[in-house]
Amino acid sequence: MEGTVRLSLAEADRLVHAALTAHGISEDQARAITDTVVITERDGCPSHGMFRVPGYILSALRGRTTLDAVPVVHDLAPGVLRVDAANGYSPLALKVGRAPLVEKARRQGIAALGIVNAYHFAALWPEVEALAAEGLVAFAFVNGQADVAPPGGIKPLFGTDPMAFAWPRREGPPVVFDQSSAARSRGDIMLHERDGKPIPLGVAIDKHGKPTTDPTAGLAGAQLPFGGYKGGNIGLMVELLTGALIGGLFSYESSGVQPEEWGPSIGSEFMIAIDPARCGAGSAEAVWDHGEALFVQVLDQEGTRLPGQRRAAARATSEAEGIEIPKLLHDRIAALARGDTALEEQA
Repeated sequence: MEGTVRLSLAEADRLVHAALTAHGISEDQARAITDTVVITERDGCPSHGMFRVPGYILSALRGRTTLDAVPVVHDLAPGVLRVDAANGYSPLALKVGRAPLVEKARRQGIAALGIVNAYHFAALWPEVEALAAEGLVAFAFVNGQADVAPPGGIKPLFGTDPMAFAWPRREGPPVVFDQSSAARSRGDIMLHERDGKPIPLGVAIDKHGKPTTDPTAGLAGAQLPFGGYKGGNIGLMVELLTGALIGGLFSYESSGVQPEEWGPSIGSEFMIAIDPARCGAGSAEAVWDHGEALFVQVLDQEGTRLPGQRRAAARATSEAEGIEIPKLLHDRIAALARGDTALEEQA
């Protein structure tokens, strides 16, 4: 494809890691971010993959984040953990909190993890898929900056407030979905703006509250929840879980702390992990077998697929053939890896 660069996954890993560490981000923080970025790019989600690297670095250059932050784990209750990311990036906080969350879920049957004071900029599905790899059913919810108007409103109040769910399977990849409570993720609208493409009606409104297909006007105005009040209700739920419940910020409070629209936003994440062997079906195997019966019924209808199947296919292709990214993005990250600090603002 003209105007693109093909990289092996190892080459992408080295490039991203070099760009992050060249700008003072600690080894532990950079390794966790790199793993998340490359996994996301590998699985066909460019809006949260290498496209995000300049934003991570811009937050470092502007002094927004603590580049060598060490997350602190607080054991609050037999089934509850809280990780203070210490003003660092969320991938490392998640990495630090994962093992104790798994241990608590296996011991108690169900456990929850709250992450606060974290700069989040990534897809959610890798976080729940890692728990599914441990044989656990998992949920995750995260907030960010105020980008989405509540149903009937025209001013941003909620974040895009994504949620993710993972269901392990005995064979093959888990069933995983990761979706925004907004009609589109902000990253997707940003890619439309970068590529000069219109967005569908119903995705955003301009600053005057008028429907728009112009991604620039939509980013300057307000995004809309999917399904009107239904998506708005889910956004409200995510805000309460990630804000009030665990002592984090609401999205509008995050925007008050950092009004600029660039880089990862400070926010909170709430996760739940469930051990299927402890939920009354008799064994984890019985749970998986019953779940498979439902999947068979779904796939029996022509034209259907299970959540995560498209990502699994993209993963197989990327592992065999590498990934392809725009040449301009590749060159930009390569310049950052050489220590270049000439970055324009980007969300």
